[in-house]
Amino acid sequence: MPGEFDLIQRFLACFPRARVPVGPGDDCAVLAPSRGALCVTTDAVVEDVHFTRATFSAADIGHKALAVNLSDLAAMGATPRWFVCALALPRDFPARELSAMGRGMAALAKAHRIMLVGGNFTSAREVSVTLTVTGELSHAPLTRAGARPGDLLYVSGTLGDARLGLQHLQAGVRRGAAVKRQRRPEPRIALGKLAARFASAGMDVSDGLAQDLGHLCAASRVGVELELERLPLSPAVRAALGPEGALRGGEDYELLLAVPPSRMQAFERACARAGQEVTRMGVLTRERTLRIRDAGGHLLTPPAGFDHFTRTGRQIRPDD
Repeated sequence: MPGEFDLIQRFLACFPRARVPVGPGDDCAVLAPSRGALCVTTDAVVEDVHFTRATFSAADIGHKALAVNLSDLAAMGATPRWFVCALALPRDFPARELSAMGRGMAALAKAHRIMLVGGNFTSAREVSVTLTVTGELSHAPLTRAGARPGDLLYVSGTLGDARLGLQHLQAGVRRGAAVKRQRRPEPRIALGKLAARFASAGMDVSDGLAQDLGHLCAASRVGVELELERLPLSPAVRAALGPEGALRGGEDYELLLAVPPSRMQAFERACARAGQEVTRMGVLTRERTLRIRDAGGHLLTPPAGFDHFTRTGRQIRPDD
């Protein structure tokens, strides 16, 4: 296997030269932010927790590692700017696979105009990719804590596809729209920037709608009345999981948004003009409870979501 510095150069070759005062190759990157505030987030994808090398290509791993971080920027309404990458690889990890990982990451970075400015390599028993990404704000950040009773609850895209894709991968299915949603989620950067003009609160859906909605409500000190039949589902998810199954499906990386009623029509018109798909599925309440009603009006028990430190915390396990 090539040495550490050969690997670094092989990985960096996948990315354009960073246009910053000091970039990769020095002890620190030196950046030149504009006058806007900076958003900073970090996240990792780890072998046998978020993926297996039998079901994800190296390019998939690279894409997903960046996508999950960009989704956090989208949730704040930030514009992506720079990122650093810490890679831990087994000593026998093929150099060609490292290049493929870099290409998968670089393609998404190019699409969102974010530059790699530094990082680190180390050896490990399993693959781990940890990124720290930064974005800039031209407005106040969209946080989880701004929602108020009476605000309308929206979600982007469709829910449950990544969970269905995981089930397909576990069953040996390697193709299809759901599998793609599991391997290559698309961060909703454009919607996040648009929503920042209208929404009172927001976050991304990474651990399942029910669990993440609970986080938003706790931060804003509100409750929610959710209409189960209004959840946006693809035909495949509706047939295989149904609305209740989609409630606890993690890794969709859609945006959950609270919008004041006075801004509802303007928000929906702006989304329609921009080609952004959003669905209104509930309303926030003064009572700090999560109330989910089915089509018959009956209350359901909210399901548990994804948790790294319980039995459900390993995404590669088959569902119980």
